[in-house]
Amino acid sequence: MKHKKLSFFVCLAIPLLVGGLSALVSSGSMDKFQELVKPALAPPGWLFPVVWTILFVLIGIASFLVLKQNPDSEEVANALKIYGVQLVFNFVWSILFFNLELYYLAFGWLVMLWVLILVTILQFRRISTAAAWLMVPYLLWVTFAGYLNLGIAMLN
Repeated sequence: MKHKKLSFFVCLAIPLLVGGLSALVSSGSMDKFQELVKPALAPPGWLFPVVWTILFVLIGIASFLVLKQNPDSEEVANALKIYGVQLVFNFVWSILFFNLELYYLAFGWLVMLWVLILVTILQFRRISTAAAWLMVPYLLWVTFAGYLNLGIAMLN
């Protein structure tokens, strides 16, 4: 029981740390971001950290649901590797977009992230249907982020 609690908190902490580190690394770029011309439907800036925190909690829970099925399984290990790769892609996107202001490259990177999230969902679904469903809001938000990213690239 104690091991499962620790695993749960580690699974939650990993995406939250990735998100927190990403926010820390790109925080100096927020003034420039506020000055950009944004597409219609762009939400207010305060919404992004709220949504990302919720999404990181959901995907952390999803990874725990996969891990707890059979931690020694090769299928679980492979699914969690893909999950880890998409987290790295998520982190790098922030640097490309906010720090380097490479909006078109960031959009291409985001498309690859979207594909990795979809592959993660498909892998998770083979292990835990609930885990797969917990990843869907993340995929939807990244789809919306793609719209915003491309809009910003085209307008700036």
